[in-house]
Amino acid sequence: MTTRLIEEAVAAGARLSEACATAGISARTLQRWRAGPGEDMRCGPHTEPANKLSAAERQHVLDVANSPTFRELSPKQIVPRLADEGKYIAAESTIYRVLREAGQLAHRGPTKAPVRHRPIPYVATGPNQVWSWDITYLKAPVAGTFFYLYLVTDVWSRKIVGLSVHDRECNELAAALIESACKVEGIEPGNLVLHSDNGGPMKGATMLTTLQRLGVVASFSRPSVSNDNPYSEALFRTMKYRPVYPRGPFASLDSARQWAIGFVLWYNTEHLHSGICFVTPMDRHCGRDPEILRKRDLVYQAARRRRPARWSGSTRDWTPVGEVYLNPERHAPISDPIMLQAA
Repeated sequence: MTTRLIEEAVAAGARLSEACATAGISARTLQRWRAGPGEDMRCGPHTEPANKLSAAERQHVLDVANSPTFRELSPKQIVPRLADEGKYIAAESTIYRVLREAGQLAHRGPTKAPVRHRPIPYVATGPNQVWSWDITYLKAPVAGTFFYLYLVTDVWSRKIVGLSVHDRECNELAAALIESACKVEGIEPGNLVLHSDNGGPMKGATMLTTLQRLGVVASFSRPSVSNDNPYSEALFRTMKYRPVYPRGPFASLDSARQWAIGFVLWYNTEHLHSGICFVTPMDRHCGRDPEILRKRDLVYQAARRRRPARWSGSTRDWTPVGEVYLNPERHAPISDPIMLQAA
């Protein structure tokens, strides 16, 4: 049964190591089973641990934890207080386990129980369905001061669709940039998700009102989690690690704007982006990438025919990148993210 379930998971696209880990075995154990009878050879323990609590001891733990003296305390408080009285009934971890198995380990008190937040996952199937934006610092002439570069990028094509540089962070300026980008790209209400982190300019009243008026769905990262906005973070890294990025401060706001415009022009029209099969963001945004990649495949096929001995397998896969995911759930099926169809 275990072997068959692992094989089904691998056939569905799961990694063998992760499927084995979920089943509680190693990949080497699976190989040994396949070489043998092909079945789960685990027989499990035949005897109970010698130090296992008896039913009477477990009940005593529950009675102590629920007594008027200790019912408002956690096991971490109960154990040392009992020790001060010269008593020991069990370790903290054992008391926690007994309480959990008895269904008594629940959140108590007036405060809200901690909640694990995850941003809503989205998947883009074409341009202008999911955008990501953020603000980064550019050094200004005066030490300790900065200019602020606002960049909006299309998650599917990686094209930078919006740019502005200002001397301050402001949600009004951000709202104006988003509105301008929507007008240039011809965004219709209800067709776009705009993702960002939880900064002030992203969640300001003017910004949220503008998004509502434009019919743009706002999506936000978890607080202090940059991984939830990876496309903007990766874009800023590409920008600041370029050899031509200034090592010193920008002389003025105008010089910062001119440099940013030049970077966007290079990024959109010349940069072969690794995340989209090494085509430019502009080519992918405009739908030219399938033909470009088809021609590349023909070049590789011709090279293989000329020198077949130099190719041990198939040629490089130049298939265009299809769906692009924003914050997919790791353990959720592919159908869970919200699909955004091309308008």
